[in-house]
Amino acid sequence: MSAARTRLQQLVGLVTGLLLVGLLAAPAASAHAFLAGSDPADGAQLATGPTSVTLTFSEAIQEGFDTVTVVGPDGNLWSHDDTSVDGATVSVGVTPLGPAGSYTIAYRVVSADSHPVSGTRTFTLTEAGTGTPGRAADTAAPGTGSTGGGFPVWVVVVGAVALVGAGAALALRGGRSAPTG
Repeated sequence: MSAARTRLQQLVGLVTGLLLVGLLAAPAASAHAFLAGSDPADGAQLATGPTSVTLTFSEAIQEGFDTVTVVGPDGNLWSHDDTSVDGATVSVGVTPLGPAGSYTIAYRVVSADSHPVSGTRTFTLTEAGTGTPGRAADTAAPGTGSTGGGFPVWVVVVGAVALVGAGAALALRGGRSAPTG
């Protein structure tokens, strides 16, 4: 009986330890990247258009999963297709701008913790430029949809519970002695 009680105490200790580790790790896992700043700044009034747009995030961004577009008041793209990533900074080149008005910077990136981050920023061109627009912007521009797609926390919780349950079953089964014949 004493051996069974010792195994039960060990199991309770193991479960408690796993729960504490899970609770301590949860705040770090829930802290996702966010847009810390942009150049041009959100709401900026510019007499001449920028040659590039730069977005700075709170943590590193994964390369290859980044999209940044600049769409003018005419509904056309004014950004190049390729973005560049340098740690927490993402940038895209911008062609010489055309019509005066509001330009929208839309972005969708994947942070180092694999969480998609999307949104928009705007700036206003106060004086018309002489640039030629690119193709018409897609109707589903990055940053206009859901920010979902990250790994759901409930999957981790269910997995942890299943692992603890399996461990408990193995520990209890291992405590039984084999029948003697």
